[in-house]
Amino acid sequence: MLVAPLFAGPVAFPFAGAPLGFGDGTAAAQTDAAQSEISPQKPTGHFRVQRPAGLTGADALTIYNRILDDMVAVSRLSSYPAAEAYRYWRRYNTVPYRSAQHGERYVNNYANAKAGAYRHFEAAGEMPVGAVLIKDSFAVTKRGDVFSGPLFVMEKMPTGFNIVSRDWRYVMVMPDGSLFGATNGEGSERVEFCITCHKLAGFENDDLFYVPEKYRVRFLN
Repeated sequence: MLVAPLFAGPVAFPFAGAPLGFGDGTAAAQTDAAQSEISPQKPTGHFRVQRPAGLTGADALTIYNRILDDMVAVSRLSSYPAAEAYRYWRRYNTVPYRSAQHGERYVNNYANAKAGAYRHFEAAGEMPVGAVLIKDSFAVTKRGDVFSGPLFVMEKMPTGFNIVSRDWRYVMVMPDGSLFGATNGEGSERVEFCITCHKLAGFENDDLFYVPEKYRVRFLN
């Protein structure tokens, strides 16, 4: 899937993203990746998009709708069972929004049926075992290059799974379908920073951050 460039200017993308648009930013992206101060073996935060574009909600949604099939096709290559099914879950944001916490990528918030209380946002309370929340992501640079991004997953596991994470399993699937890391599993050390970050959301929010007010889907009940 190709997406025409929408912007002019320099480009760089500092993570192993799959390019989905025109432009010659790949070499620059690889250079910035090599120069990143964040260790890929045990990162302290998400690798950040360099010079991200500021999109309107309508433009972000148009791009997302064009690339979603390709993103899901790659995600299904991973071993994570919900990497394809999530697209049929309820989405809690009206349009993709840029998330500083996720490296300035555009993200979308999905939740499975067991995480249905997420619709109450800060009043959601503690999630039950089996609740799964997924963010897919993509990046757009000021030059107009479009890149798929990682798939970010939180899954509530049985009591005792991991005391530090409040029994959340954090999973990150890379844009090529490979597993970057999973709590208590392969590459667990690579997603430890997810636990640290989500602790900032607080015990009362079950370590969950919510869709920014501006982008929330409104529910009647």
